[in-house]
Amino acid sequence: MNAVAEPERSNARLGFWLLTVGAVAALGYAVRFTTHSKGSDRSVLYHWSTAVGGLFQFGIFLAIVLALSGGSRERLALRPPRSWKRTAGLATVVFFVSWIGLGLLDKLFHGGQEQALTPDRWQPKHAAAFAANFLVIALVAPFVEELLFRGIGFHLLQRFGDTAAIVVTGLAFGLYHGLVNALPILMLFGIALAWLRSRTRSVYPGMLVHAAFNAVALVVSVTING
Repeated sequence: MNAVAEPERSNARLGFWLLTVGAVAALGYAVRFTTHSKGSDRSVLYHWSTAVGGLFQFGIFLAIVLALSGGSRERLALRPPRSWKRTAGLATVVFFVSWIGLGLLDKLFHGGQEQALTPDRWQPKHAAAFAANFLVIALVAPFVEELLFRGIGFHLLQRFGDTAAIVVTGLAFGLYHGLVNALPILMLFGIALAWLRSRTRSVYPGMLVHAAFNAVALVVSVTING
């Protein structure tokens, strides 16, 4: 049986995590409300600068995660789940339930349009830049965000119980993106990933589901718009 770290009792670590997520959320909403009238650039994934900026941003978040965790793999839940067979079943259910459920919610809230990451049409001449952004969104973002929320965030909140950790990290994940219409969608996705983290006691399954979700969403959007 895999060892599990004892619930974190440090108020300082929890306070800094809340401050970090709150600051990112506040900045995101400030930008959203001050630039909304200018419209969204739906060609951002065709720019190399988007990928570079994303890597820089996630590099900062990763540094914060490592500082908060003290480099402890246990605090980040970087351990294999107790049963990969059972985990595969749970991860599959979470992926398809999230895909179908969040897809239905998106038709109601139009969160995808608000985020405006997917291009209006496929532009082959920008394929290399798109590939770079694809790797950031489908690999780097899920890795870092899972460590930030379902890793150290879940660990710091677990002293209040798994249910509290699931709900709070889910809400924080939604707010962190700085979106309005997409908030319920992102929050529920965060809760689903946190539930998976709770059931498997590992951050790896959430990384895989998160990465698969982002990758499929990008491929589908480009295929439809292409």
